[in-house]
Amino acid sequence: MLDQILNSSLDLGVKTPLLLLILIALEAVLSADNAIALAAIAQGLGDSKLQRQALNLGLLLAYVLRIILILTATWVIKFWQFELLGAAYLLWLVFNYFTSEEDEEHHHHSIRFFSVWQAIPTIAITDLAFSLDSVTTAIAVSDELWLILSGGTIGIITLRFLAGLFIRWLSEFTHLEDAGFITVGFVGLRLLLKAIKPEFVPPEWIIVAAIAVIFIWGFSERSQSDPSE
Repeated sequence: MLDQILNSSLDLGVKTPLLLLILIALEAVLSADNAIALAAIAQGLGDSKLQRQALNLGLLLAYVLRIILILTATWVIKFWQFELLGAAYLLWLVFNYFTSEEDEEHHHHSIRFFSVWQAIPTIAITDLAFSLDSVTTAIAVSDELWLILSGGTIGIITLRFLAGLFIRWLSEFTHLEDAGFITVGFVGLRLLLKAIKPEFVPPEWIIVAAIAVIFIWGFSERSQSDPSE
């Protein structure tokens, strides 16, 4: 489908909105696992006001880093070491989560922060690691810089909205936080394969399907405690 649009003889005024819609759709699909990871990170602050502050400032910093990544993307994609670093960071995040102590009240793992300034760089760097994959996909769709920047901007806005929703859902669904970090592990492993064995990287639809299955499990059981209490 992408190749047909890119190579079609459609008028530029028609092709450009189509490409923008595709970039927005890609950002929305690729943001779900990112959003739940960021929500779980922000949840480590405990206080809802601090969580919102960490998400707002963290994603503002993440947006700046995304713009830098987009502007340097044609250079960055030449070096597999960046993907290796991104994979190592995401897999470390997953390891850190699953080896952390369980919350006695909700019986799930948790990453804790003592201040909002600890959470902000973690949120920004986590988004940057995810962006290594999504920006590469965006470049494959279009070489129009303003389109990619528009897609990235809309992606950050979508991410903030989704992360806000997930913060509420994390306390409502027993398995959702674990499911989110399992999908983060999938993304980390995919980046690792892209860096060291690109021929072994599974198609994007397989990753999306696997993430969908994990998310279905994540939403499969509601917490017995009332989140409003």
